[in-house]
Amino acid sequence: MLTMQSPLGPLTLAARHNRLVSILFGEGAGSESLDPVLHEARRQLEEYFAGSRRDFDLPLGASGTPFQQEVWGALVRIPFGHTASYAEVARLISRPRAVRAVGAANARNPLAIVVPCHRVIGSDGQLTGYAGGLAIKRWLLDHEGQPARREPLRGEARNSRDRKTPGAPARRVLNQPKEGYGALELTEKLQIRLTPLTVNEQL
Repeated sequence: MLTMQSPLGPLTLAARHNRLVSILFGEGAGSESLDPVLHEARRQLEEYFAGSRRDFDLPLGASGTPFQQEVWGALVRIPFGHTASYAEVARLISRPRAVRAVGAANARNPLAIVVPCHRVIGSDGQLTGYAGGLAIKRWLLDHEGQPARREPLRGEARNSRDRKTPGAPARRVLNQPKEGYGALELTEKLQIRLTPLTVNEQL
């Protein structure tokens, strides 16, 4: 376990078997770990808060059901400086009727910021809930929205119609999976691997 200070207050990081398993708001109890994964996560988070990092490259080991893993895998497809609705995430994992289940899985994400559940908002543009509180969710979106106004993000067209203007909200954009695939998995280095959808849950 490692507790770091941030503009949002203390964050408590935990690792197991050389993988990052949680990032929680608040100060945790326990002695500081010397696990190199935690120190690397702290370094990358500090860069994120300083505005010099948009993506994370960390080994992850969060525990969750197959459905939760699908949702968390979809979250990392939402680019920095953009948002998506719960319905869009549900469509991304080929479960368009599972909007509420997506919301529940989003709320149980144990890796705040690194797996960006703060980028998911209501279909009407409302912020909706967030484990760290709506003030923190708004801060994170504002923090990410500033660079998005200065230059296009990956996959974004570089023309005058798509450039951000001062005061404009972040666009809602999701990268779509390849045809015939739905389940998303987090690999060791926070990359996305597309695999055939085989989970059969009643939602």
